[in-house]
Amino acid sequence: MQCTARSGVLRGEATIPGSKSNTTRAVVLATLAPGRSIIHNPVHSVDCYSTVEVCRTLGAKIEIGQDAWVVDGVGPDLEAPSNVLDVGNSGTTLYIITAVASHIRNGWGIVTGDYQIRRRPSGHLVRALNDLGAKSFLTRPNSGAAPIVCGGPVVGGSTSLPGVNSQWLTPLLMVGPLTEKGITVEVDNLQEKPYVDMTLRWLAKVGVQFTNTDWRLFHVPGGQSWTAFEGTVPSDWESACFPLVAAAITDSDITLHGLDMFDAQGDRDIVRILREMGADVEVKGDGRGGIRVRGGRALHGIEIDCGDIPDAPPILAVLGTQAAGRTVLYNLHASRLKETDRPRSIYEELLKMGGKLHWESDDRLVIETSDLAGTQIDGRHDHRIVMATACAALVASGTTTISNAEYARVSFPTFFEVMTSLGAPFELQGDSEYAK
Repeated sequence: MQCTARSGVLRGEATIPGSKSNTTRAVVLATLAPGRSIIHNPVHSVDCYSTVEVCRTLGAKIEIGQDAWVVDGVGPDLEAPSNVLDVGNSGTTLYIITAVASHIRNGWGIVTGDYQIRRRPSGHLVRALNDLGAKSFLTRPNSGAAPIVCGGPVVGGSTSLPGVNSQWLTPLLMVGPLTEKGITVEVDNLQEKPYVDMTLRWLAKVGVQFTNTDWRLFHVPGGQSWTAFEGTVPSDWESACFPLVAAAITDSDITLHGLDMFDAQGDRDIVRILREMGADVEVKGDGRGGIRVRGGRALHGIEIDCGDIPDAPPILAVLGTQAAGRTVLYNLHASRLKETDRPRSIYEELLKMGGKLHWESDDRLVIETSDLAGTQIDGRHDHRIVMATACAALVASGTTTISNAEYARVSFPTFFEVMTSLGAPFELQGDSEYAK
């Protein structure tokens, strides 16, 4: 599907759907709990549907409703699945399910996904799981990536991880309670701390005990389990970043609903970033009363540490093109391990639009004030590149066409509906479900 986008402004109010990261964690925890769990406000994204299908393959019965999903879990004693565990394009699901499948006692589970999943680094996780007793292995050891053959059980013990990718730590924390001995994980310079905090909040919700020592040493006692639960997925700050930035860089006035400034999601920092750059951002009732952005204000560049917000660099780069002076994005290593090398991807696509960007080092991207012009954008099968460049088109002269527009459904399935409802001049072609 292709998006054709032109310059424009946004007006009105919209509600942001549930968080992909939270939905994935909730569905897996419900699968590992005997009994019926109810998950409110799940996001109907492609990635979360992949999570659902994998958990069904593991034996869970999952009913998809518009406002809530009902999960009849199988409990922690997993049987070998009758089919491969295909995670689609979901990196979060890849890593979590690798750990879950490594707890299978009799038989094996095979975890794979699309071409991007089959090149995402998984060797550190597999090595850590095997340190804890699993018998998992990569089918292509030299690739360091899926497919992964998983078997166990994970019995517990100690291991260590590099901190560049929190998605290697979260799976260990989720399977740790089910082990016999418990687990201790030492992490070197943990990045993406909000995602680990999110995981720990879900574990605490279902009653799991753990200790976190300075984000460096994590211990989860073994012999734990949890029962079915009812929980609500918070709205997605990662998705909210796109319309919030789009409003700030144009002469717009929008209010977004469903967000909570006290949620674990790191991308809530977009409020601080926008304010520090000079944007007019009003937070009502800690966000629950709405987040209002009135554009048209002069913005100025700042330096932004992206270590805890690895999904934000594409839209922050767009923001930087409309700010006076220099905007510097740094601590980008985690962002390079996503569907694409996102800092490099947005750098190359914004250059096509006339953006003024350069690298001071591999870890420092400098963006200067730019007059953007419409062009042909490669969406790179990456939802965040698609959505970021669509927002850039709102301040570009001429027409911008973006390929792979359907990939917005991976995390923000109503992105185009929300943006067009606010007045964005976007037109979609090539997919009858979304084309206007």
